[in-house]
Order: sequence, then C-alpha cells, then structure tokens
Amino acid sequence: MASQSELTRTRVRSAWLFLLPMLVVLAVVAGWPLLRTIWFGFTDAKLSSPGNYKLVGLSNYLANVDGRWIGLLANKVWWLSVWNTVWFSLVSVALETVLGTIVALVLNANFKGRAIVRAAVLIPWAIPTIVSAKMWLWMLNDQFGVLNHILMSLHIISSPIAWTANSQTAMWAVIMVDVWKTTPFMALLILAALQMMPSDCYEAAKVDGIHPVKVFFKVTLPLIRPALMVAVVFRALDALRIFDLIYVLTSGSRDTISMSGFARLQLVDFAKTGLGSAAATLLFLVIGIITVLAMTVGKVRVSEDASR
Repeated sequence: MASQSELTRTRVRSAWLFLLPMLVVLAVVAGWPLLRTIWFGFTDAKLSSPGNYKLVGLSNYLANVDGRWIGLLANKVWWLSVWNTVWFSLVSVALETVLGTIVALVLNANFKGRAIVRAAVLIPWAIPTIVSAKMWLWMLNDQFGVLNHILMSLHIISSPIAWTANSQTAMWAVIMVDVWKTTPFMALLILAALQMMPSDCYEAAKVDGIHPVKVFFKVTLPLIRPALMVAVVFRALDALRIFDLIYVLTSGSRDTISMSGFARLQLVDFAKTGLGSAAATLLFLVIGIITVLAMTVGKVRVSEDASR
C-alpha cells in the first residue's frame, strides 16, 4: 500500500508539473483581464479616459439617488437582457439537444454513404458565426429573402414578414439560426458517446423483440447520459455568452439584447467602462452559478444511476 500511495503521489506531482505552464498562461491571459473587469465594476471609469477614475463602491450595482435606485440591478434593460439570454439559452439548447440526438442516432446507423453524410452535417457548424448570421440575414429579409418567397409560394403566409425586425419574430429567428448552426456540434458529441456503447445490449434487445423506442429510453439514453450532460453544459455556457449572432441579425435591438450585448452597449456605445464592467461581472457570476448547478445536478443523477 505504501508503494502504491507513493506512486499515486508521484503521478499527482507529475500531473501538476505538466499543467503548471498552462495554468500560468491561463492566469495571465484570462485571470488578469477578469480581475481588472471586476475591479472596474467598482469604479466610475470612462472609455475616453480609462486611467482617470475613482472608486464608487457598489454604485454601479445599487446606486440610490434621491430615493430612486438607478444602479444596474434596477435597470429594466438589464433585466430584459437577462430574460432574453435565459430564454434564448433554454429554448435553443433544448431544441439542439433533441435534434442533435436524432441526428446522432441516424448517423450511428449503418447505411451507404454514411461518411459523406457525416461530413455534410458538420458544414453549418464549420461556417464562422458572422458568415452564417449574415447569410441568414439575407435569407430572412422581408423584401427579397428566400424564406418569405418559399412560404408565400406555398401559401403559408400572405405577405412578407420582417423576421429580424418584428418584435414577435426576432428572437425566434435568432433561435432558428442558432439551432441550424449548433445542432451538428451536439450531434457530434452525442455520436461519439453512441460509438463507444457496447453492442451486446442491442443484440439482446433485438432477440427479445423489444421495440426500438423502448430500447432508446431504457438502454441508450441512460448509457449516454453523462456525455449528453457534458454536451448540454458546454452548449449552455456558449449560449449564455451569445452576442455575435444577435448583433448581426438584429443589431442588438432591445427585443433581443443579451447580457453580453448590454455590456457591450455600456462599454462601447455609452463609453461607461465602470457600468459595462459591472454588467460583464454579473454575466460571469450568472454563468458560474448555472455551471455549478448543472454539474451538481448531473453528478447526482449519474451517481444515482450507478447505484441502481
């Protein structure tokens, strides 16, 4: 036991030794800007003179002037951006998980030309976000967009719809484009989990004549749940940081503004470095809390399944 314990300690020391350069680089590249952003959130810094500022404490968050709360947490646009971001994340990640699972199951089957189909499915994900957003902006145009032309040809709509300018359809247009682009990413991660599953379970189920749908919910889904949870967490983190897609499609309008868009609005358009940094700090906290909750719930579920 002593030799085994010493071997374990040696492996741990070696692991930290190999990780040390990466941790140093990460601290310099990510840690220092993060700390600076948090620090500026407690100041009245302006973009025009970032070195000339003074500490204002929690005023950017909880400022109270003449009995009126005017801090970030009392800003209606900020809470609207929080709602837009959470709604976008919930709907888009849910749709991408369901569609990604379906696509992964199809790609996992044996059929002629499977390799070509797998490569074709990844094309939307491989296209840069700005390029795909601009492409969809043209297709969703109310005057010459191909989507309106197709829907009117099929007599589904009677007049063109301004998909990205209408407050009722703008967010759904953003979600549709995001689902089109990111579903292949979810499918790729889920497909990797399916490829590692043992075939004995399926052969036994086939011999017993069990319906494929029941096999999926009783066998496939429990086995791929850990990988599925990782895919959902990764995608949720990316969705909560959404900025570029919304900004290109809707120019960051109030109907679709995200938390990242709000922070950019304060930092760049209004030149309020302090308030923008406070918004970015809150965004960081929201993402951190959701990540911890998701990982905790996922860990509990996996542990429960293992015990059963």
